Amino acid sequence: MKLNPTRPLSILLILCLPPALARPAEGPQKFNILSPEELAEGWILLFDGETMFGWQANNRANWRVSDGAIAVSEGDQGLLNTTTEFADYQLKLEFRADKNTNSGVFLRTPGKPTDPAADCYELNIAADDNPFPTGGFVKRQKSDGGHTTGQWQLFDVTADGGHFTVKLDGQLVLDYTDPKPVRRGFIGLQLNQGPVEFRDIKLRPLGLKALFNGRDLSGWQEYAGEKSKFSVNSKGDLNVKNGPGQLETEARYGDFTLQLEAFVNGDKLNSGIFFRSIPGEKRMGYESQIHNGYADDDRTRPLDYGTGAIYNRQKARKVMSNDFEWLYKTIVATGNHIGVWVNGQQVTDWTDNRAPNENPRKGLRTEPGTIIIQGHDPTTDISFRNLRAAEMPKR
Repeated sequence: MKLNPTRPLSILLILCLPPALARPAEGPQKFNILSPEELAEGWILLFDGETMFGWQANNRANWRVSDGAIAVSEGDQGLLNTTTEFADYQLKLEFRADKNTNSGVFLRTPGKPTDPAADCYELNIAADDNPFPTGGFVKRQKSDGGHTTGQWQLFDVTADGGHFTVKLDGQLVLDYTDPKPVRRGFIGLQLNQGPVEFRDIKLRPLGLKALFNGRDLSGWQEYAGEKSKFSVNSKGDLNVKNGPGQLETEARYGDFTLQLEAFVNGDKLNSGIFFRSIPGEKRMGYESQIHNGYADDDRTRPLDYGTGAIYNRQKARKVMSNDFEWLYKTIVATGNHIGVWVNGQQVTDWTDNRAPNENPRKGLRTEPGTIIIQGHDPTTDISFRNLRAAEMPKR
């Protein structure tokens, strides 16, 4: 690139970055992004700052994206819910509400909750004279010193089994333990009374256990006669070369959260993660694709479905990862719904409405199955690390 002395160098550097990574050094966009450290810790974004992909309203209201925030001000009372359920997690989000607004963030909620004392946890946003001011759980426990300021404020919530903590702008305002907890559900943003905005909504799953020990293939099964070669290198990474072939977990997972990192050591190479697979059979499961190619320099036009896609079912809405770089992938499967995040951005939001079938290639499979790392073809050269998963508890 020929430098233009009249153009700021910072702009030139941004133009050289892939669209998925380009951010101005300074400027208004400081939210709805994840740092490299947050990605390595397992954080994902629930809101991309531009669309409401991955959200669904249960009411008629003017939910919209405005200046990098989800905003609502009028309509029927109700929730904008994530389309994905979560169990144990740390959740951070910012909200801005008038001091007289009554709103909230619903945790582990069904699509349409009926009683916040029984079927969910309603983290309130409300005036000081409300029975449960900002930071409290409605009908469960009041907050300790929480206030609505009318400015942007930060909730930092940890939900771990039946134990919940809430920090408001860094101050602990609620520590609550439920002896009979609701164990999983959606995250909902509420319209009740008055305008409210939400941004920088991010989540880190908790309780995941390592699937790979970084030393050998304990806990995994190889199959004789297939062409793929699986090995552990000196850095502790799991590598697959050649194909076809598979490496299969001994453990089985039905409703689960899976996180991993992958490195594609070649141009537009192909691999995938199969799950709810029929144990012992060749790649008979749902496939979350790994393929970083895209057409015409347009990341919204993935080749071969794109990394994070549910292969043959739903394409990735954009390619968020690059060859020759470690990528971060999160898969959450609950019932007939599957959500996939790549480098922190949700790229797949798919509901399997097919008739039930033991084989996920032919229909809906919800019963537990194995997780498989795929060797696709003779060009395969993919490395994996930090593979970890947890079975999702029942509600």
